[in-house]
Amino acid sequence: MNRILLRVGLGAAAVGTIAAGVGLTTVAREIGRQSQVDEAQPADVIVVLGAAEYRGHPSPVLEARLNHALFLYLRGLAPRILTTGGAGGDPSFTEGGVAQAYLSQHGVPAEAILVESEGESTVHSVAAAAEIMRRMNLESCIVVSDGYHIYRVKKLLESQGLKVYGSPRPEDRVPLEQASWKAEWLYMRQAVAYGLWRVGIPI
Repeated sequence: MNRILLRVGLGAAAVGTIAAGVGLTTVAREIGRQSQVDEAQPADVIVVLGAAEYRGHPSPVLEARLNHALFLYLRGLAPRILTTGGAGGDPSFTEGGVAQAYLSQHGVPAEAILVESEGESTVHSVAAAAEIMRRMNLESCIVVSDGYHIYRVKKLLESQGLKVYGSPRPEDRVPLEQASWKAEWLYMRQAVAYGLWRVGIPI
């Protein structure tokens, strides 16, 4: 009897593992597809996901995201830009604050910039950004980040009842058939992070 139960248990575990793998692969494929799509259209605010900053200066990745957000803003697609991201180990600067300064230096009025500077992860930053939007009665946003990031951020914001349009930075849009192993790995990592969030483990 014990052997039968053991076999049943192992079989169930194997089936569960296979199902989880298939599910992650499916989500990773969706993440890859989303990474190629620019859905930018009129919205209440442009939300820029944070990335590394170096002693008060945006990293190349953060600068590329901000330049794309600036492009969308100057097109008149939204009247505000919301920057996100906490300190990330820097005692003097935050990603959100550095992004705010960069936008100000490029002509965006102070009243058009909103800042979330406490987030320690994507989930935390998105939750804080959603709270800022709720307080200001903002119902829709354009999300700017790297392509692999857009799917998960959209799902996080949509779970807060917001209308969300993805707009990956142009430099990061690569046709799926040309995606490198690194891109595939990033898609799978995001799929895992999304799956963990779905079961209540935010990262």
